[in-house]
Amino acid sequence: QRDAVTNLAPASLVARHPLGKSPMIEDDGQMITESGAIVEYLCAKHGPHMVPARDSQAYVNHLELMHFAEGSAMTPILLNLYISKLGEAGAPLAPRIAQQLESHFTYMETLLRPSGHFVLDDLSAADIMLSFPAEIAVLQGYRDQLPKLAAFVDHIHARPAYQRAIEKGGPYAFS
Repeated sequence: QRDAVTNLAPASLVARHPLGKSPMIEDDGQMITESGAIVEYLCAKHGPHMVPARDSQAYVNHLELMHFAEGSAMTPILLNLYISKLGEAGAPLAPRIAQQLESHFTYMETLLRPSGHFVLDDLSAADIMLSFPAEIAVLQGYRDQLPKLAAFVDHIHARPAYQRAIEKGGPYAFS
């Protein structure tokens, strides 16, 4: 749990990694942080079928979306979180951030394939990476406006692997 006042990582997490980054995994004695790196590592080791063939257009789309998830999509999400802690001091930024959230979430909606996935017709690494920004979109009230994105989140939450992860790790908070 993060510190209730500072929102900083607990000392136990900082002891594992100097930046107190979460998520992190340890595999064969190797500590890996950063969501994208973790997903790429796990796919290379256990799920190569979740990454398109390197010589395909789908692979280019995969690369773009893997970076979009942590870069472009998360930027307005985090800015929105931070200004929510500032009260009136953050108000001047709110309209621009709201516009960027809607723009990014709407873009994600347009990218979903008829299969309900982003790159492949089955679960892919990009789906995993985009699941968190998609969850945030639904939590922020976009369920009705972006039905394909909402269905994507519902599909992710219904997966047995997701259910096992929640059972093992417990529910998580978004702030």
